[in-house]
Amino acid sequence: MITLHTATPAMPATLASPTTPITPTTPSPTSPATTLRGPRLIPVNDGLWRVTGSSGTVLGHIERREDAQGARFAARRIVAAARTVPLGEFWRIDDATDCFR
Repeated sequence: MITLHTATPAMPATLASPTTPITPTTPSPTSPATTLRGPRLIPVNDGLWRVTGSSGTVLGHIERREDAQGARFAARRIVAAARTVPLGEFWRIDDATDCFR
């Protein structure tokens, strides 16, 4: 399971560095990064995370999408410099991240 950290009064978002790994409980675009065994999530903008491997290679992206049933997370793998392949849509960001393992 992935745990996401968000800014708390003890750690304001302005002190968080984009290169500092953290562990989130709710996907937050203000979270610097998500530490995982294997893939790592780095926020790109509101609702979009870059997925990188342990070597720093970009594997793909996860995008948060809202619909009438709630938030879902769409995973896309990069297969060429300008091409991605959809891996699926998931109710939990943990499940979307597992596609990259």
